[in-house]
Amino acid sequence: MYFYAARQPILDKDKNLFAYELLFRDSIDNVFPDIDGDEATTKMIEASKFNLGIGEFTGNKPAFINFTLETLSLGYANMLTTDEVVVEILETVKPGKKLLAICKDLYEQGYTLALDDYEHQKVWIHFFPYIKIIKIDWKISTVEEIKEVKQAITNFPDIKLLAEKVETYDEYNQALELGFELFQGFFFAKPEMIKTKSLSPSQIAMAELLYETSKPELDLISITSVFERDVTLSYKLLRYVNSAIFRRRNEISTIKQALVTLGSQELKRFLGLMFAINVNPDKPSELINSAMARAKFCELVSKDINAPIDSSIAFLTGLLSLIDAILDEKLETVLEKLPLAQEIKISLLTKKGVLAELIQLLEYIEHAQWDETTIVMKKLGIEKEKVIRDYNQALSWADEQSQMTNGS
Repeated sequence: MYFYAARQPILDKDKNLFAYELLFRDSIDNVFPDIDGDEATTKMIEASKFNLGIGEFTGNKPAFINFTLETLSLGYANMLTTDEVVVEILETVKPGKKLLAICKDLYEQGYTLALDDYEHQKVWIHFFPYIKIIKIDWKISTVEEIKEVKQAITNFPDIKLLAEKVETYDEYNQALELGFELFQGFFFAKPEMIKTKSLSPSQIAMAELLYETSKPELDLISITSVFERDVTLSYKLLRYVNSAIFRRRNEISTIKQALVTLGSQELKRFLGLMFAINVNPDKPSELINSAMARAKFCELVSKDINAPIDSSIAFLTGLLSLIDAILDEKLETVLEKLPLAQEIKISLLTKKGVLAELIQLLEYIEHAQWDETTIVMKKLGIEKEKVIRDYNQALSWADEQSQMTNGS
């Protein structure tokens, strides 16, 4: 049994990760319109309790999960703890005495309740004392409708407004001005603004190292030379190799010794971590996390496709697939500055070839576009179970790297 779900980040107004919404599907072949909300929620709870824990899938952040009146009545929300779930009441649920009693009970138990795709009706005011979050679909709501909701919740200062389907930074800024405190959508995964800037010496050194580690055979002399030219990177490398996670008997004291000890795969992971830390510290952490997850996913899937490709090349392509958003520059401009293998540049720029199809597959999974996902998988010749397993593993790995970064 596999956990078929995509997770979409929910950020606060400072673009810090607040939670994830889990978008469940019965399987990749069974898209949401083919099963009702009761079945979707039931299978989500079943999968999370008996297959993969919610915390493993969300990096221990709260998970927004949709509930129907039926699944709420059956007490499914109580199968999850108050820390791991936000009970999201589907827009199809009609307000009534039964629902009000359930909301009051869950609130008193300490659960966080949210109204999904909210359209204001006066009857919902009776529910406001128990509601913490109101989600508004940014694509279909007018400014006047949003202001009407804001007026309605004036006496309930604990209620936060969440704008969903926010796809650009302009929309994010508009929502921010209207008083929204939470945001869901992929605005953070697109360039905030287009500008030209020079890469710092450390970024140039990182680019050189990424290029060197994308080669089939590592050139130890060249890599050592790059590290030796950047004191900060050298320090972090030595600190990383000497950390407790490697349980080395003897301490490492030279760059060359550190590189030999790490080996190709671990060096690649270290550089990915340094990429996340250094490339643009002002960007949302979830954007960096997404780049890391993409890198790991591409690495895992690369050997299972019709025309297997080098896992190091695949890792680096996934890592750089969001580089335009991370550096806030056009992709063409960024790639011109980086000494990367042509195979990577061509894939990212033309969106053609196997590597580009891997990135496309990831984007479909991230957006829960399962019909399109199935088409790409068939084209690449990979099994859906393997794809989901690799996706879950990539998310877990990226979360672990993020925790290491934040703890350093």
